[in-house]
Amino acid sequence: MLLLSELQTCCSCRTGERYVEAKIVADSNDITGHPHDGKSKPYLCMVCGQNFRSSKQLAVHMFRFHSGQKPFECFVCSKRFTFAGNLDRHSRIHTGEKPYKCHLCDKAFSVSTHLHDHMRVHTRDKPYKCSLCDKSFSQSSHLQEHKRCVHSNSRPYNCSYCGKLFKCRRDLTQHVRIHTGAMPYLCGHCSDSFRTRHQLKSHLLKSHNEGTWFTCHVCQKKFAESCRLKEHVRRHEGVKPYVCSECSKCFCTATEFRTHHLVHSDFKPFCCGSCGKYFKCKAYVVKHFKRCSDRLEFRLSNIV
Repeated sequence: MLLLSELQTCCSCRTGERYVEAKIVADSNDITGHPHDGKSKPYLCMVCGQNFRSSKQLAVHMFRFHSGQKPFECFVCSKRFTFAGNLDRHSRIHTGEKPYKCHLCDKAFSVSTHLHDHMRVHTRDKPYKCSLCDKSFSQSSHLQEHKRCVHSNSRPYNCSYCGKLFKCRRDLTQHVRIHTGAMPYLCGHCSDSFRTRHQLKSHLLKSHNEGTWFTCHVCQKKFAESCRLKEHVRRHEGVKPYVCSECSKCFCTATEFRTHHLVHSDFKPFCCGSCGKYFKCKAYVVKHFKRCSDRLEFRLSNIV
C-alpha cells in the first residue's frame, strides 16, 4: 500500500508530484493518473466538473479543493492551510527566507514560480500576447491586468474615502495615498519622500543624477522611464496601437485611449469639490472648478 502524500516519480519524464497529505490509501500497483499513462478520465468531480483517471485522484482533488479542511496553521499569524507545502511557503513571509536565487543577478525569491517569472526579465520572453492590441507580457497576471485596465470599462476597485472607482488595484493604492498623505518611497540622498516609485526614480535622476536617462534617438528628449520613451517614439513614427472599438479612432498611448473611451460612456469619475457636479475628464473638472470657485468667491464677497 502507498500513501498518496508520498512523492511519486514518472518513469517517462522523471518528474514527481507531491500529493495532499490526506489519509487516503492507494494500491501500490495503481498508476495515479500521470499524463503519460494514456488512460481516460472516467471519474467526474460533481462539484466543479473536472475529470480524473482514477478514484484516488478524485478523492485527493475533493480533499484539496472542496473539503474546506485546513489542518496546517501558521504559529506566527494563525493563518491556516490545506497543505504543509503551502504553510512552508507562507512561513517565508515571516522568516524572510528566499532560497530561490537568480544565477544572472543578485535577486532571490521565496517561491520558485516567482524566480521562473523573473528569469523572463533576462530572456525577454513574453509569451502572453494581448488579442486586442500588439502588446505582450512576461506574466499571465500582467496580461489580465492590461486587458482590464486598457480594454475594459470594469472598475472593481473602490476608494473608501471618496468613492472613486479604479480599474487596477495599483491605481487605487496610489490614489488612497492622496487621502492618507502616505509617502512610502524615501530618497536615500535627501529628506524628500514620494507617493510612487516613479516619482522617486524621476527625483533621483533630476536631483541626484542617479540612474539612467532614456533618450529619444530622433529629438534627443530625455525620459526617466523607458515606457514614456516608447510612447514618445510612437509619435515620431505615427504608430497608434490603441484602437477604439466604438469608432475605430486610434491613439498613441493607453492614457489617451482611456480618456477618449469616456466619450462613449456615461461614466463621470471626476467631481467638482465646490458644487458637486460630475465630469468625464479631469481637464474638464479643473477648468470648471476654477470658474465655479471664482463665482463662489464673488457671491461671498457680495454677501459680506
